[in-house]
Order: sequence, then C-alpha cells, then structure tokens
Amino acid sequence: MTDSPVLVITALGDVTADLVLSELYGRGVPAVRLDPAVDFPEHARMSVRVGEAPFTGDLSTASRNVGLSAVRSVYWRRPTPYGDPRQSESLQRRFALEQSRAGYTGMLTALPEVPHVNHPTRNRAADHKLAQLGTAERLGFSVPETLITNVPRDARAFAAEHGTVIYKPVHGVHLTGEDGRNRTIRVRPVHADELDDSIGLCPHLFQVCVPKIADIRLAAVGDRLFATRIDTAGDHLDWRQDQRLITCSPVPIPCGVREAVERFLRAFELTFGAFDFALDGSGRWWFLECNPNGQWAFVDEPTIRAIASALADILQKGAPT
Repeated sequence: MTDSPVLVITALGDVTADLVLSELYGRGVPAVRLDPAVDFPEHARMSVRVGEAPFTGDLSTASRNVGLSAVRSVYWRRPTPYGDPRQSESLQRRFALEQSRAGYTGMLTALPEVPHVNHPTRNRAADHKLAQLGTAERLGFSVPETLITNVPRDARAFAAEHGTVIYKPVHGVHLTGEDGRNRTIRVRPVHADELDDSIGLCPHLFQVCVPKIADIRLAAVGDRLFATRIDTAGDHLDWRQDQRLITCSPVPIPCGVREAVERFLRAFELTFGAFDFALDGSGRWWFLECNPNGQWAFVDEPTIRAIASALADILQKGAPT
C-alpha cells in the first residue's frame, strides 16, 4: 500500500488542504491533487469498467496516472464549482458540462470501499441548518431558540418576544454581486421594527442572541477533538468580520460536549466537522452550527499542526484490510 495515493479534491490555492498535503508528503505518502471542474476534460482523462470484473479504471492528469483500484483514500475539500450548464455557449458545451459533472465527479464519489473525508453526499446532508439544529438539540447540545420563516408577522413576534435577535442566512454566507465579486453576509443583530414584508421573499433564520464572552471553534477528526477559544478585540458579533482582531488559544472540552460531538458525527456519518459554539459567562457552550468542511488553518500554530496530523493519519491509513 506504500504506493497507493491519496486523492485530494480541491481548488488551487486551498491553504488548508496544502497543510494536509505537506504532512502526507513528509511521511512519504503519495498524493494527487484534483479539481474536477477545472481539470476535466481539458487536462484529465478517465476510463472506468464495471461489470463482471470489480470496479476498475484509470485517471490521468497532466502529470500523473492513477489506477482507481489503488486509491488509498479521498480528502474531499473545496473543489471549484462546475459552471451553470444553462449559461453554456452551445448545446454541445452544455451537454459536455453535465456529463462531466455526472461522470468524472461521479467516479470520484463511487470508489468502492475507499474512505472519504468527508464523502460529498455526507457533507450535503449535514449542511442543512434545520437538520443540524434539530439533531444537535436531540443529542444534548445547548441550542439557542431559533426561528426559520418567511412570514413577516412571525419574525416580528419572535424578535419582540426575545428583544434583540440575530439574523443569519439559512444556507451559505457568500453572495456574488453583479460585478462578479463575492460578498459575505455577516451575522448581525436585528430588532422587530426593522423586519418588513421583504422577509416573505425567502426563508430567513433568526436566533436568540447568546450573551457570549468568546467563541469556540472545535475541529473533530474522527475521535480526536481540537477546541480553540476565539477572543475578539472590540464589539464584533461575528469574529470572521476582521480576523486581525482575534486571539486563538486551546481550550479544554467539557465531557458532555465531547460526547455530543461524537454522537453528532455518527448521526451524519462524518469523519470531520468544524463546530461553532458561543461561550457564555457561566461556561456554557451553545451550539451554533457544524460546517462539515469548515476551516481550521487560522487557529494557533500547535493546534493547526495537530489537526493536519490527525487528518493525515486517517488518510494514510485508508480502508481496513
């Protein structure tokens, strides 16, 4: 198995993946980096056979040839999204784009008995806020009172009942403007008198504002958990607004939180998850969300190295023999 490669599925410039790749290379573990929407079909080729023989085939890039039956594991990070087929210049190009997504990406997700961190179908299933919050509450996390609605009357009543509440998107935080630039939708406080009938356009997520003294980012890698306390200089509700103002330090994990995190991973069949908590003055950890493919390369250096090593351990091990 020494020659079996790890496939790393991500876009160029993913510094988080670079840390894991560096750890794998340092151990002498071969790895092949792929970005399906960019590589295929111009820079990559594939052939797969399924039938009487086991699942076999080859994947070729500009620099490597990989036998699919030899793949050790897959680290599924953040590949470039495929374009919208409806915006393709020609019918032929639209067809090719749809077939590439289904064929090339489908091949990478169908490798039999190859562990994925995480499998993209598991990421998608775990990426729904309502599923997360409902599961978290059932598993014993402390969850702030939350309303998801597109009924203006209900939103105003919720805000009036709880005073200041926070707004966050139901899904995603980035919005592409007409100029093509990405804009981030920040978590922010709202009051009942701000909420007008435009809420009816789509569901919105409102949540009771936890009186927090710090934030916690917890990276779970299998049964190994790494928690970081994030303190922000200034009065910023969302620490991501300006990461120059944050200080990161390792923090012990309460036993109840540890057990709930492990149950959450099992419930969604995840190997990795980046959990966000709000820490209040009594020491209570309030579950906010879990990003099944979240970032961790911004925390303190020793924790970064430990997380990269833990991920490399799983990827290097591959499937049980």
